[in-house]
Amino acid sequence: MIGGLFANVFQRLPSLLYRVSLNMKPQVVFVLGGPGAGKGTQCSKIVESFNYTHLSAGDLLRAERAREGSEFGQLISNHIKEGKIVPVEITINLLKKAMEETMHEDDKKFRFLIDGFPRNEDNLQGWNTVMDGKADVKFVLFFDCSNEVCIDRCLERGKSSGRSDDNRESLEKRIKTYLQSTRPIIELYEKKGKVHTIDASRGVDEVFADVKAILDKDA
Repeated sequence: MIGGLFANVFQRLPSLLYRVSLNMKPQVVFVLGGPGAGKGTQCSKIVESFNYTHLSAGDLLRAERAREGSEFGQLISNHIKEGKIVPVEITINLLKKAMEETMHEDDKKFRFLIDGFPRNEDNLQGWNTVMDGKADVKFVLFFDCSNEVCIDRCLERGKSSGRSDDNRESLEKRIKTYLQSTRPIIELYEKKGKVHTIDASRGVDEVFADVKAILDKDA
């Protein structure tokens, strides 16, 4: 009888594990820093070394802007060009959809780097409203870099990126928006003890050595 019970449990184990994986909440690391701080570059290196999926809020918005038939395309385009923050509902729905699709395709991929979000108080409130109980924010990776270095990097990137916002006028607007809107979010998480600050003014490999040390402890 006991043997039969064990056999029954073992038969059900795969389906039980599958249900657990379906109920696994996304584990999220917010990646913040000024334009040109190297967020995307470091996220690519993290993905190579750790089991994280990189979601760039900006890339998702640009993809949606370019998607044929998108009802939000023109609105997103205007906001990006002006260096303004896109309405939170659009960004969060794109992030939520990307996480759900990733976890549906591979239930082991539940760790996410969300790059360039939340950018302001409205973003954070929207995230807390929509994602409360549906995702766990582990901490913030803050890539700290001077405005001058950020601008120089973006102008250099603009020579080959084709991005409409990699020009001095847009960059100055973006940095102003970042200082006024995003820095307070970082400070808010700092008060909670959930920020890892990294000096991003150094070379890519030096910066990643610090990132790796942080994520090795978290693994």
